[in-house]
Amino acid sequence: MDYSATHSGFRQQPAMRLRSLPADAPDPSPLFEDTSRVRPGAQPGGYSAQPAVPPAGAYPGQTILSDPMSNLAMAYGSSLASQGKEMVDKNLDRFIPISKLKYYFAVDTVYVGKKLGLLVFPYLHENWEVSYQQDTPVAPRFDVNAPDLYIPFMGFITYVLVAGLALGTQNRFSPELLGVQASSAFVWLIMEVLAVLLSLYLVTVNTDLTTVDLLAFSGYKYVGMIVGVIGGLLFGRLGYHLSLLWCCAAIVVFMIRTLRLKLLSEAAAEGRLVRGARNQLRMYLTMSIAAAQPLFMYWLTYHLVR
Repeated sequence: MDYSATHSGFRQQPAMRLRSLPADAPDPSPLFEDTSRVRPGAQPGGYSAQPAVPPAGAYPGQTILSDPMSNLAMAYGSSLASQGKEMVDKNLDRFIPISKLKYYFAVDTVYVGKKLGLLVFPYLHENWEVSYQQDTPVAPRFDVNAPDLYIPFMGFITYVLVAGLALGTQNRFSPELLGVQASSAFVWLIMEVLAVLLSLYLVTVNTDLTTVDLLAFSGYKYVGMIVGVIGGLLFGRLGYHLSLLWCCAAIVVFMIRTLRLKLLSEAAAEGRLVRGARNQLRMYLTMSIAAAQPLFMYWLTYHLVR
């Protein structure tokens, strides 16, 4: 027995030499697959998950647009949209000729000044007939008797502003109250025009008056309403009543002399009154439309002056 073995208390085992494996030999029994060396975008099975690259010159949605069914649906939708637009324009043009609105705004400063003077002082005006050129009425800037929408539109806006001023001087101004004032005036205007259209239909009057003409004639009363409210702000209740009374009489004369040429027969338009039940009914209708203007003017302004 060896002394070193006896001294250490155990027998030294002979050293065992492990068989070296080749450097490139695979692991004989891998428990898990090593994915640490997988390239970015590659899958473990060896397949690369690269995103599909669209061809050169392509843009998003080109695949959808190139679909025949999509092209057919788009063509059908465009056809429906064009047909719907044509139908809306056709039906709307029966009541409000949108294509002719430019005629009612063809005004200038001279026309506006003359028209305002005619609305306030209609007593000295003699010729009330609208001028025509090749069966077409001339633009308002060339004829003071032609109806326009510029003065009614600006008159409505000015009336709302003057109403706000009047309410402010009385410490009653509020945006809600001003909105109620504007919407009330607009609703009464639309109701008046609809009532006149219904009356013309019931009386069966053959006239060249359009809905826009009636809207223009009904909107001229805002000029007198503005004058009345400003007179009340400057001179109190007495100034309001006097100025409004003058403007009410002026608008009645203006409406009668303007509408009688439109509603009465051609013989009456030439100055010869034709007796008959139909003409009398048309005259009553003209007088009713003219008499309704002072009622609306007082109703929309009496509460603004105190």
